[in-house]
Amino acid sequence: MKPGYRAIYTQYRESIIRGLLKPGDKVPSVRVLASELGVARKTVETAWSILVGEGFLVSDGARGTRVNPQLVLPPVKRKASDNSLSTPASVFGDAERKQTGFLRLGIPALDAFPSKKWLLLSAKAVRALHPGEMLAPPLMGYAPLRDAIAHYLNVSRGLACSPDQVVITGGYQHNLRLILTLLACTQQKVVYEEPGYFLGQRILEHMCPQLHSVPVDNDGLDINYLLRNHRDAHFIFVTPSHQSPLAVTLSLPRRQQLLAWASQRNSWIVEDDYDGEFHYTRKVVPALKSLDNDDRVIYMGTFSKTMLPSLRTSYLVLPRVLLAPFKQTAELIESGQPLLTQKILAAFLGEGHFYKHLKKMRNLYSTRRGFVLGALAEIYPLTFDVEVRDGGMHIIAFLRDSTQDVALAQLWQRHELQVSPLSEWYRGSSPRYGLIIGYTNVTSAEEAIALLQRPAQETQALLTDGSRQVAEERNIPCRGKQ
Repeated sequence: MKPGYRAIYTQYRESIIRGLLKPGDKVPSVRVLASELGVARKTVETAWSILVGEGFLVSDGARGTRVNPQLVLPPVKRKASDNSLSTPASVFGDAERKQTGFLRLGIPALDAFPSKKWLLLSAKAVRALHPGEMLAPPLMGYAPLRDAIAHYLNVSRGLACSPDQVVITGGYQHNLRLILTLLACTQQKVVYEEPGYFLGQRILEHMCPQLHSVPVDNDGLDINYLLRNHRDAHFIFVTPSHQSPLAVTLSLPRRQQLLAWASQRNSWIVEDDYDGEFHYTRKVVPALKSLDNDDRVIYMGTFSKTMLPSLRTSYLVLPRVLLAPFKQTAELIESGQPLLTQKILAAFLGEGHFYKHLKKMRNLYSTRRGFVLGALAEIYPLTFDVEVRDGGMHIIAFLRDSTQDVALAQLWQRHELQVSPLSEWYRGSSPRYGLIIGYTNVTSAEEAIALLQRPAQETQALLTDGSRQVAEERNIPCRGKQ
């Protein structure tokens, strides 16, 4: 086992490099951290001295020790395997990969992450590691984390699952690879929502030759369309609590119809609980799996959107009949989830910090959504229609009189506004047009106005030119817009 000072040094160094601690952030005093960890002050002093010597920390006298405000770190390089399933060279693919910019979809409020609490738990976890835990983590995941997730899902999402049904995984793509391999998708008819989460679409198109779409309306997935056209599907992917991207909720009658179909056909439902934790004007909607009396639903959840994307930690809740075949599948697909991360998460959930964090984020996101909605109404009163849905982490600004959302998204991205064009979330020939706008990292009404004002003049010019061109083709009057 590493000496105590070396473990503390390593944990804090990695936290600074990964961005959990930012330049200027204060770190615990020697006395406080030594007390928290139950080690001698000299141990912490040694770790701090090394970090100061390497330029990661600076001592600021009575003000304490901080991350060096002048520290400049190179961007973290992603592994080649992260982009192994490449997307088309479209505007929205570039936005997904770009690491900088504003209004990005699906990024939690990075300024509100409880980094100090996380770092204390990290240091405790490192100190408590024993040699046997330095090997590969258990195939199904760290048992205390599985216990904590099962308890959380029972209390907050209405799932009556046991810890042995919970599997710890390495992010959304890892979840899909596991499920598609488990259910032998290459030989089966697979159904997906239209529109649907673009990354999921790309992976399914890559791995499932028999992929079909079912449209979504204001009540969620059109079950009658499914029954008329794809009753024989082997499994279906859905986002019932907060549909991606339209943010509608699958109605109770349709939930019951979908579950009845799966039970009658011995088909499977894969429930991606997309933004299911974030509802602002009503209680959180129970998961579809909470109604799953016949155990036909595979449930997917993640900590990337509730905590940090860099955690890359997610989980599945499996029907019992799939547990044995899943273990055989999992042995073929490496998780890559470090045991240390799982231990820290287990403590974070087990000590109640996750519940407090979610409550804080719900209040914060509701406020920040108001900032962006207000700015849109002020700057673009005639350009967009916004259907305000309850909850989530993004809004959709539908274009009133234009189909140029791809060109418009490219324009906004040149101003570092990483929005996505709605039309590229459709596979079919009748898309809707608009911009998908994340709001979770917009910290004030003034910032929202300043950001959305950047492309305002060019937006008007682009859409006016487009309207003029259409008008000339149709020989009808054209009006400008803003």
